[in-house]
Amino acid sequence: MLTRRRFTQLTAAAAVASTIRYPEALASGFIGHKNMEGVLTPEAGQPLITAAEIAKLDSHRIFTAANNALTQKPITITAYHSDRTKAGPHDYFSQSDYWWPNPDTKDGLPYIRKDGLSNPDNFNDHRLALIRLSLLVPQLTAAWLITHNKKYAEHAAEHLRAWFITPATRMNPNLEYAQAVLGVSTGRGTGIIDTLHLVEVARAVRHLEKSPALSAADTATIKQWFSDYTNWMIDSKNGKEEEIAKNNHGTCWVAQVASFAALTGNADAMALCRKRYRENLLPDQLAPDGSFPLELARTKPYSYSLFDLDILSVVCHIASTSSDDLWHFHAPNRDKYDTYQKAVDFYYAFISDKSKWPFAKDVEYFDDLPNRQPSLLFAGIAYNQPKYIALWKKLSPDPKTAEIIRNFPIRQPLLWITHV
Repeated sequence: MLTRRRFTQLTAAAAVASTIRYPEALASGFIGHKNMEGVLTPEAGQPLITAAEIAKLDSHRIFTAANNALTQKPITITAYHSDRTKAGPHDYFSQSDYWWPNPDTKDGLPYIRKDGLSNPDNFNDHRLALIRLSLLVPQLTAAWLITHNKKYAEHAAEHLRAWFITPATRMNPNLEYAQAVLGVSTGRGTGIIDTLHLVEVARAVRHLEKSPALSAADTATIKQWFSDYTNWMIDSKNGKEEEIAKNNHGTCWVAQVASFAALTGNADAMALCRKRYRENLLPDQLAPDGSFPLELARTKPYSYSLFDLDILSVVCHIASTSSDDLWHFHAPNRDKYDTYQKAVDFYYAFISDKSKWPFAKDVEYFDDLPNRQPSLLFAGIAYNQPKYIALWKKLSPDPKTAEIIRNFPIRQPLLWITHV
């Protein structure tokens, strides 16, 4: 029976669908058939999944989020202050997650490390504000891509101007005070991982600069901010420390620099990212069986493995070219099949069925994973693997737990599959 509530839901969905306009970048449809396993496969010359298909798949979640985002005013780090740092009002400040007061001292200093256990008493307001930005701007941009309704682009532009242009509210382009450890360090290289949430914001800017919402002057100033921050990441002591990290921290450094270089047109920085992937990221992290031993050694082996798998796919997606294809690069002196795909194949079984996970369970939030891992989408397209895409479609696109959201920075696939 069609109840009044269900009729209202269907009518609302139809109203949203009627507003959808598919720009030229979204126009290609999908033509395919099901193989013997029931997985949809493309006809010759057709992509496994198109931007138009993602727009249809995600339209409800995009418009639900974007329409809510229209009611949200910009809030930057200048709205919050902590007396635990000497950082200025425009300086980003955070505390390292896994460090706690020392029970053996009266003042709790120096803090001690408990790997995998987040300290709820940490100052977290700047990080939460940054994550909020990373949710709102891509949501609004995705809605603008589908409809070209200027209200979405204009509201996204308000947030961008507040964070990167307006003198009273902008953030300084450095992370000198990120992931401080009280009694140990005022800020560390590991803190650079906090701005991983700007990767999708930078992608959104590349789309929004084609809209009337951002003036040429706005775009230039925003790009200058990202250029300054990229230079700081490459030249500063903290940045250099993070660049050479061998685990997911090194991966996140490369993903950020590649994303920001793509926005600003920094060819030298992009070349550095490709070099880091070929000479360090893949050789240092990929075991012969396809696992990531450095992540498996942590107290959250499942979470960190999927996180690293995702961010490596972001690096390949952003930085690969026809002449320098990171997707098919194999580590030196290794089997030709020792490419990133070996890692996807290794972890695919445990994303598909977590009960098969043969390693220790994460000390926190093990039950909140997996989600709609972007590694499956990007690798599915790159390697023409229908099963990756099929599994990606089945998973939840929106994690609910704050800790999982923090490690899930690619949330609007439409921005990544739509050409820029």
